[in-house]
Amino acid sequence: MRAVIQRVSRAAVTADGVTVGEIADGLLVLLGIHAEDGDAEISWMAEKIANLRVFADNDGKMNLSLLDIAGEMLIVSQFTLYGDCRKGRRPGYSTAAPPETAEPLYHKFITQVQALDIKTATGQFGAMMQVTLTNDGPVTLLLDSDKIF
Repeated sequence: MRAVIQRVSRAAVTADGVTVGEIADGLLVLLGIHAEDGDAEISWMAEKIANLRVFADNDGKMNLSLLDIAGEMLIVSQFTLYGDCRKGRRPGYSTAAPPETAEPLYHKFITQVQALDIKTATGQFGAMMQVTLTNDGPVTLLLDSDKIF
């Protein structure tokens, strides 16, 4: 499982011109699901993101987590995070989970985050979406459940 995490002061996602998810202060999570991902990766990723200390404390140091600030999370499925660009000019997506595997895992991830008492909003799985955000900092992080970066 891979995630691009951005600390935001606001973020929204639209599909077919309709806003389907929107948050204020919190984290925008673009989530890619690998063909071999399962419950262990979901739990690890949800806990890791919720507890990342990327928000400023009273001294201006990044010491607080999303849980500490009672922030929100916008979760958007993005299979292109498993795009392999090493050969040729067109990315290959053979390691990304197929939609019939990825969609239930995406929803399990959302449920896992909600179980942590985090207010969540989501994109629309499989839809062509537009994401707008105000990156706060900017702070952008990459996570991979295989810990390759």
